[in-house]
Order: sequence, then structure tokens, then C-alpha cells
Amino acid sequence: MPSMPRPRPKILIVLHQESSSPGRVGHMLIEEGFDLDLRCPPLGDTLPETLDGHAGTVVFGGPMSANDEDDFVRRETDWLKVPLRENRPLLGICLGAQMLVNHLGGKVEGHGEGLVEIGWYPLKATEDGKKLMHWPEMVYQFHREGFSLPKDATLLATAETYPNQAFRYGDNAWGIQFHGELTRAMMQRWVVRGAHRFELPGAQPGRDHLGGRLIWDMHLKRWLGEFLQTIFGRRVRS
Repeated sequence: MPSMPRPRPKILIVLHQESSSPGRVGHMLIEEGFDLDLRCPPLGDTLPETLDGHAGTVVFGGPMSANDEDDFVRRETDWLKVPLRENRPLLGICLGAQMLVNHLGGKVEGHGEGLVEIGWYPLKATEDGKKLMHWPEMVYQFHREGFSLPKDATLLATAETYPNQAFRYGDNAWGIQFHGELTRAMMQRWVVRGAHRFELPGAQPGRDHLGGRLIWDMHLKRWLGEFLQTIFGRRVRS
């Protein structure tokens, strides 16, 4: 009797808008043999009481603030105790990282001079980050708030305007401020829908977003594959 195929491990994907996509992160994980369990708390989706049935979770970004008073923001921030308690791989991207910082007792706030990071900006790995992997020199950003480094967390990458860009907490929790998940189509949508933010102090014009992609995106994509491999323990092809 032929043996039954082993079920594919699942990654819990937490999104924050109806139109949101896990983008390149989702593509890479699927290609490596994971199934994606997509949940959108703002639309009423619940999050599991345990991650026993999942290989880990990725919490993505969104236009809201981690400091908002919406019920789903508070519930989701509190829910992060589940992967932390069970020591399951957890990656927070932008808003997801900021929720993790709030959960760990840190602070999420805007720049003191009102500066934003919207476009491509230099990134510098710390000594701890360099020991982990090679990091891209430029990354894509789209945020108006940053975060403090949580107590007992290790800073992995820094930048000039918002110094805390990537960190590790414990064995399996990670947060990054920047975006490596955008496909070209996603970036084009962001540039169109977010054009009103390009007038904010420190933001770059839309043409520089797509122009910078031609120069720096392949390095960011290669890094993302290695980073996902580090977190989820498989060889994720870029």
C-alpha cells in the first residue's frame, strides 16, 4: 500500500487589509514547501489559541498604527504572547514589528522632527547582524513611526533617521522595519495609493521608488531568502 504524502507545514500569515498580500515572502515560502494560512484580523478573522499546527507566523504591515485603539490592534498585540510562549518562529514586518515591540514593553512613535522613511534608504548591519548574514546596503521603507529596542533584544541593523531597523528577541522572534516582500506590482500599487505621503518630510518622490528598485531590489531579494531560511529553518530559494 503506497504511503500517504506528508502534510505540508503551514505558516500563519497575518494581514491587515482586504487588498493585502504576503507578496514575495509568500512566494518563497510556498516554493519551499509551506502552505499559507491567511488571516486578516481587521476583517474579523480570529487568530489561533496555539501554533501547534503551524511552523511559525509572519505578521505583516498596514496603514494603521500599532498605537491605535482599535480592538483588533489590541487583541493582535496581546496574541503575540502565543508564539513567544510556545517559542515558535515569529517575524514581524513594519506594523508587525511595532506590535511586537509594544507587546514587549517598548515604544512606538514618530520621529522627533517629523521625518518619515518612504522610499529607498541606507541600512547598516550591527556587529551582531554581520555575524548572522550579509545585509543589503539599501532597503525599501514606507513608514511614519519607528520603535525602541525592546529590553533584552539584540539590534541587528540600524539607520540614520530611525536607528532601530531589525532585531531579534529570544530564540525565534524577529522584527524588521523595512519591506523586502514587495513584488513589482505591489510597489506600483503602493506608489499610486500612497502618493499623498510623498510630500511628507524625508519622503522620496514616486519615480525614485521604482527607479531604486532597478538598482537595489535584487540584493534585497537575495537577503530575504537567506533571512527566511534563518527564521524558518529551511532553504528558501531566492
